[in-house]
Amino acid sequence: MTMKVLVTPLLLVFNDKARVNDSQLLPGQCVVAMPSCSILKPSFDLSLCRAKLEADGFQIPIQDMEAPLKTALDVPSVRRYLVFNSALFRFAMAPVLYVVVWCGVFSTLHLYLSVSDYWVLCLSVSLVSIFLTTAIILVLQYSNKEINMNIDVRLIQVNERLVRHKLLVAVADWVQSCTGNMQLYFVFWDMSCCLRALTETLEQQGFVENDTQNKLKRKLSHLVLVTEDATVDAEVGGSDEDQDSSEQRPLLRHEVTECSTSSNRPEGANFTTNYSLIPDASLPAEAKAYQLLMTYSATYVRLLLSESLSRPSHYPLGPQRNHCSSDHLCLCQYIKKKIL
Repeated sequence: MTMKVLVTPLLLVFNDKARVNDSQLLPGQCVVAMPSCSILKPSFDLSLCRAKLEADGFQIPIQDMEAPLKTALDVPSVRRYLVFNSALFRFAMAPVLYVVVWCGVFSTLHLYLSVSDYWVLCLSVSLVSIFLTTAIILVLQYSNKEINMNIDVRLIQVNERLVRHKLLVAVADWVQSCTGNMQLYFVFWDMSCCLRALTETLEQQGFVENDTQNKLKRKLSHLVLVTEDATVDAEVGGSDEDQDSSEQRPLLRHEVTECSTSSNRPEGANFTTNYSLIPDASLPAEAKAYQLLMTYSATYVRLLLSESLSRPSHYPLGPQRNHCSSDHLCLCQYIKKKIL
């Protein structure tokens, strides 16, 4: 499966055709929330999403919304991941996990300890099981606050296109009244202020560029996107690649590509390509800032809608960066706190 991630020029070009007045919307305000059509087979009605967005004044071409969203989410493996990683599934597995842990601890202690009063043993086992189950759930909950390689990274290509229309998209879910609430969210976001603020931050850290790059490698080195590409003759595809201008170039750079020539590779075989999320050290500050903003855009929206972001007062960034009027961390503030 090929997932091509493209980036527009760093000067963001927004679509001004028939769009709602920006003054009517606040940064991070949800424009459309589309629930999943099914719990066991998560999917979203993109045609209804388009109708709602058009009703709010957003005119988005199909190649900027439906096409990349289907490429990112309309995949069987991604649907399975959405089911098994959903909040409802974790909620349902919690009592099962407790029973399994209880049985395992009880059988282990019963083999090595001889207790006359079984109620003491059962009480001790129950307390230990509650502690272990809670610890496992907390670990899973904490990991859910990190960037998700299976969903968030796949939505980078979508947000690269939607940001031109001052929109960001993400998939978020939680349990409400014992019912799963998985939805595809479109939120209003003007990226120009965040891009300017984060660029200024990276420029100010220019005198310690090596330290900044090492910090990025330490925080992002474990994030590697692996894609499977079909065999393509380099001579056939070379002319098209030469025609690509600076308006479209890969956001994620190649790290490792399987070394195999077309002569010794079986016809129809696939090869895997690794992409790194670490901005290249040779890029200017604005390019690095844009790549970081796009990389964490879906993660930020997901945490924003689930109210998992801290308040700006916990991490002041100076008056020049307080461009977000909301009471939560801005996207650039979140990246500075998380990465820089």
